[in-house]
Amino acid sequence: MKFSSALLGVLAVTTVAAFAPSSPLFVSRRGVVSPSHTSSSIQMTVLKQETGRSQLDPAVIDRYNSLPFPPDKILAEYVWIDAKANCRSKTRTLPASKGKTVESLPKWNFDGSSTGQAPGDDSEVILRPCRIFRDPFRPRTDGVDNILVMCDTYTPAGEPLPTNTRVIAEAAFSGKEAEEPWFGLEQEFTLFNLDQRTPLGWPKGGMPSRPQGPYYCSVGPENAFGRPIVEAHYRACLYAGINISGTNGEVMPGQQEYQVGPCVGIDAADQLFMSRYILQRVCEDFHVVSTLHPKPITEGDWNGAGMHTNFSTKKMREAGGLEVIKKAIYKLGAKHAEHIAVYGEDNEKRLTGIHETANINTFSYGVANRGASIRIGRDTEAEGLGYFEDRRPASNADPYVVTGKIFATIMEDVEVTEIKAKDRDQA
Repeated sequence: MKFSSALLGVLAVTTVAAFAPSSPLFVSRRGVVSPSHTSSSIQMTVLKQETGRSQLDPAVIDRYNSLPFPPDKILAEYVWIDAKANCRSKTRTLPASKGKTVESLPKWNFDGSSTGQAPGDDSEVILRPCRIFRDPFRPRTDGVDNILVMCDTYTPAGEPLPTNTRVIAEAAFSGKEAEEPWFGLEQEFTLFNLDQRTPLGWPKGGMPSRPQGPYYCSVGPENAFGRPIVEAHYRACLYAGINISGTNGEVMPGQQEYQVGPCVGIDAADQLFMSRYILQRVCEDFHVVSTLHPKPITEGDWNGAGMHTNFSTKKMREAGGLEVIKKAIYKLGAKHAEHIAVYGEDNEKRLTGIHETANINTFSYGVANRGASIRIGRDTEAEGLGYFEDRRPASNADPYVVTGKIFATIMEDVEVTEIKAKDRDQA
């Protein structure tokens, strides 16, 4: 292919201009001119990153979102957990008939060397579909659902990856369905501006003028920060089929909580991880950053963030269940160090013995005591049956690990020493 010398000259100038730090140049019919030489020039600016506002034109986005999907096809978003316990995903087109059951979904693969899950010279990782949810980001009106697919990860030889914590939890629950283990997971998180330094509602580079207290379950623009994000996440989870049971503003300004459950066995962690994925997607739209760090603000008198785990078995929910609960708590106390080791990173910054936590090195339990490792509710004590709350897991804890570990520990047939309840006056 041949080019004229004149055209090559124009290409050379425009190529240089594209990478030059000086004022942009524009091409007219007569050649290359600067903006100062035109009566009306195109205004070219870099897309801004602005908390709470997308710079992309919603009218343009809606133009494509309004296009109908083919009735015989669906989009399936395969979601998995990477080496850092963060969610990753990618999309594929499937026949609509494939999206009705997990068994009919095909396996897929991804480049594990880019997620810290495989070496570059043998990077293929297999995705195995485990749970289907409706996709709230690609809704349809034709009676067919696009789907989100929770997956776990394997080598091409069929071996679970070391980061596949789901398969370990699944083994803990397998064969014990008669126990009917219920979990309710309380996921706390903190919303930040795009600078990733300033929580919502905080002055840039400073601290709120009022201490924590008025922000918990609060209303009003001076107290509640990020409600539209929380509401959007709530609706999206309900649409997806997640058993999200509630939400509230938390103690530190900019901190929020939602609850998932009750769910049975492995499904609790499947649902919580998908709810985390949905939260990140919602935050994309609002241009805010959500962190699961258990102590995002270490200076000052501010609460951390946890993933309090409420648990019961069928026997705990029946007459005489309180004694079953106490025996389970004694077993958890005997393995306190083992549980703390897998209850999330940087948890020592949160479990200090203040800010509604127990000290990380000491196990305790009590009735209505949020300063204990394990809390028994007053209703459970009064009725003699119910559930308990493990308050130790950090907000960034892996729910597969936490739920599987709790269940495995209390199912052990071992004799343990009775632990005295922490003084109720400290509740």
